[in-house]
Amino acid sequence: MDQISGLICILGPTASGKTSLAVALAKRINGAIISADSRQVFRGMDIGTGKDLQAYEGIDYYLINIRDAGDDYHVAHFQDDFQEALLSIAADGKTPILCGGTGMYIQSVLQHYRFTSIPVNQELRSKLADKNIEELEKLYLSIPHTSTFNADISTKKRLIRAIEVTSWLTKHPMEKESPHVLNTIIFGILLPLEERRTRITERLNKRLTEGLLDEVRDLLAKNVSADKLKFYGLEYKYATAYLLGEMEYGAFYAKLNTEIHRYAKRQMTYFRKMEKDGLYIHWLDGMQSLTEQVDGMLTYMKTHAH
Repeated sequence: MDQISGLICILGPTASGKTSLAVALAKRINGAIISADSRQVFRGMDIGTGKDLQAYEGIDYYLINIRDAGDDYHVAHFQDDFQEALLSIAADGKTPILCGGTGMYIQSVLQHYRFTSIPVNQELRSKLADKNIEELEKLYLSIPHTSTFNADISTKKRLIRAIEVTSWLTKHPMEKESPHVLNTIIFGILLPLEERRTRITERLNKRLTEGLLDEVRDLLAKNVSADKLKFYGLEYKYATAYLLGEMEYGAFYAKLNTEIHRYAKRQMTYFRKMEKDGLYIHWLDGMQSLTEQVDGMLTYMKTHAH
């Protein structure tokens, strides 16, 4: 078994095979996995977040099922929980593998950004209140984006907050506490666009077959509010809207499928911004087998050890 020191990070867009690759690598290097997924922290949200615990095949994992659905969980919580997970993994003598697609979470621990409370701009909110989602999204995308913030813009309320935060960040850039304190090698999974699209649609079909709508029904029955569920990502947003009779099934499926593709594109944009911010990502060919990818990672790490 190869022994690797420092932190390894595996990132990539949704449906790129991050967890499978992290597990395959962990088996080869005595690793443990820290999830960098903003939704897998919640218990009871399994199908919609792709939380397949059997996929870990006995490998230790952290930051999954650590909060109840309905709880608030933000990047500052993740930063604290990540540090605790690192200590636990170090105590076990294993190599930590940070794995996920939430770019802001990953960057927040690799470059140690301080996330302070960004003030509410009531005047701006009033100006935006009458605009529709399309107008708000156009405005949001027109603002110069800092790479320290990647918003969920899936609802009008979130879009307005995203505009508020992004506008603030253009004038008050986040300070880094101390860059690259961690000895980290970052790998990214790259897929051809058509392959990514195919995998996303196939996975959506699989989640619906496995009971995504039943999962959302159960959460609603457990008094997780519809408004809260709509904040927990695209699957929960549109499944909730469908179950509440706000859209027909055909529209629900088409819209959700389209929005997941758009989300994957936004993830890739964020990863490219991370590179511009000084985080080097070694991109892997996601069309290769897991064994080929892991072999490539081990070879790279042996020749690029810090």
